[in-house]
Amino acid sequence: MATTEGCLVASTNRGCKAIYASGGATCVLLRDAMTRALVVRFLSAKRATELKFFLEEPLNFDTLSVVFNKSSRFARLQNIQCAIAGKNLYIRFSCSAGDAMGMNMVSKGVQNVLDFLQNDFPDMDVIGISGNYCSDKKASAVNWIEGRGKSVVCEAVITGDVVSKVLKTTVPSLVELNMLKNLTGSAIAGALGGFNAHAANIVSAMFIATGQDPAQNIENSHCITMMEAINNGKDLHISVTMPSIEVGTVGGGTQLASQSACLNLLGVKGANKESPGSNARLLATIVAARLGRRALTNVCNFSRVEMQARGVDGRLQS
Repeated sequence: MATTEGCLVASTNRGCKAIYASGGATCVLLRDAMTRALVVRFLSAKRATELKFFLEEPLNFDTLSVVFNKSSRFARLQNIQCAIAGKNLYIRFSCSAGDAMGMNMVSKGVQNVLDFLQNDFPDMDVIGISGNYCSDKKASAVNWIEGRGKSVVCEAVITGDVVSKVLKTTVPSLVELNMLKNLTGSAIAGALGGFNAHAANIVSAMFIATGQDPAQNIENSHCITMMEAINNGKDLHISVTMPSIEVGTVGGGTQLASQSACLNLLGVKGANKESPGSNARLLATIVAARLGRRALTNVCNFSRVEMQARGVDGRLQS
């Protein structure tokens, strides 16, 4: 992790210890699709809807896929989603991108489709290759609901003994605080995808260390942390669900010396020749797993039991 916050490293290590002592974590990749949404304008709303219906027609998708996929041997068009605002049409393309983060790849594919569409829609005025319906580097409901990049869920079961000895609190206290802070408190604040305890800390630190785009921390920090007492209330089930983890293991900052070394340490450096895309997908699950470890300690740092164990100077008493 690349960070100037020393406590972040210490608390994450503490979470790692708790999860390791309880048997580890399990991560599942739900979706893998980078997006780009251009905006085009017509002389009338009726004409804009004609293109919308054309793009959403299943019979046209195969043709558009062939045109889009010419941009790269790894780019594969998955979905096209449209939104109308008067005579303006926003077209959100989703595609797989191998082990690359995929922003440039999807943009090139979109340009190919635009050139193709000009034949049937010569009156289409291209306003921008990105119309913010993507949505890149901005908190948005579309990414929270539909996802962008890798969508991951990660879970772990922390035994009651580990909660007590390592986290210095109790299962009921953690469950209660998570509900009142991460869920209810965030709802009162009107949070958009921010139902967590500082997911941005881990995302930023790991992004800089592994050569990702730190500006994408905004949508990549979309996360909901869930905690539940299980096994008759003795143990803790914790999960983090992150719909927008935009990472790659090739290109950009991944080629820098220190960042390349970190990727190599994690076992995900470069492109996976046997299974293209698997390195980037594994990196996304590592980010989610690390965030789950931080979530454990960030929440327990504010639990009643641990606060009662602290002295006046804020240090844990023996």
